[in-house]
Amino acid sequence: MSQTKALKVRATLFCILVGIVLATVAVVTDHWAVLSPEVKHHNATCEAAHFGLWRICTKRIVMTDSTDKTCGPITLPGEKNCSYFRHFNPGETSEIFEVTTQKEYSISAAAIAVFSLGFIIMGTTCALLSFRKKRDYLLRPASMFYAFAGLCIFVSVEVTRQSVTRMIDSEHTVWIEYSYSWSFACACSAFVLLFLGGLALLLLSLPRMPQNPWESCMDAEPEH
Repeated sequence: MSQTKALKVRATLFCILVGIVLATVAVVTDHWAVLSPEVKHHNATCEAAHFGLWRICTKRIVMTDSTDKTCGPITLPGEKNCSYFRHFNPGETSEIFEVTTQKEYSISAAAIAVFSLGFIIMGTTCALLSFRKKRDYLLRPASMFYAFAGLCIFVSVEVTRQSVTRMIDSEHTVWIEYSYSWSFACACSAFVLLFLGGLALLLLSLPRMPQNPWESCMDAEPEH
């Protein structure tokens, strides 16, 4: 591999590394979406919530602004209580989430995110092994694994988005407003970096195309 191409590969791998960090942060944190109920009375205590792939956290907030009819923002001080989703940990209670969304949505989003981490591990293994002499061909499967990981993150993001939308539209929920938080932004950024980085790494790791019409790929000079 030429020195110029090696620098491009390293730069691409750095971008992929940033995507890996963002994907890991998104999966393990619980700030994908913030939910707010309606506040009907001045100085009322309301219960806002934020959740991720594994658990939901609620916070009791005392509202002092009479013009604001929603609970929050979630950054206001208040009593906080976090619990894992019941279908992941039967010993925990999270009725506030079980009633307002579908179990299948949250299970699917979490499972797909785990698949994404699995693809990341396999891609990183191939990428590390490719640094050994004459093993540049391992960058090709690594690039595919990273692209698949990005696609899995995208599917997990979309499933979560559909879950929140259906939750708000449901007649059995107290939530009237929602917003996506920084964990959701990390997941979206991870998708872009992993998917585009994987495609770029694949293009960089392909054999050099023939430069002349009479030159075949087999006749091209090796890059090692």
